[in-house]
Amino acid sequence: MKIIIAFLGLMTVVHAQYRYPYNQEYYGRRVAILRQNQNQDIDGSYAFSYDTENGISVAEQGTPTIGPSGPAEIVRGQYSYTAPDGTPIVVQYTAGPDGFQASGNHLPTPPPIPVAIQRALAHNAAHPEEEEPYNRRYYGLNK
Repeated sequence: MKIIIAFLGLMTVVHAQYRYPYNQEYYGRRVAILRQNQNQDIDGSYAFSYDTENGISVAEQGTPTIGPSGPAEIVRGQYSYTAPDGTPIVVQYTAGPDGFQASGNHLPTPPPIPVAIQRALAHNAAHPEEEEPYNRRYYGLNK
């Protein structure tokens, strides 16, 4: 029984080696880094950037700060690349206590709010309803 288990284990290793070879077709083409910069300061702030030969460019900088819920980091950066259809993609982002916010021309945007809904929201804001206390009779508290 032990021989059968050892044989099956060996066959699994051999099968995996031939099925998933380490080659460029499986893992993709390797890309050289053309330029790279890194800076780290004692206060915790940092900055880095790099450019690759296939047109990817990344730059980011971060600064520690004190947010509403304690220590936080404010990060600003951008990255760019060329989409498969040839469109240049540029994304700028910030991240901090308010969360992650990205902007770019290719990112989807919400449709505009219809005029009727804008008027209804303005009317509701101008005429708030009075808050009624819960119905005491419903709960049997007012007899």
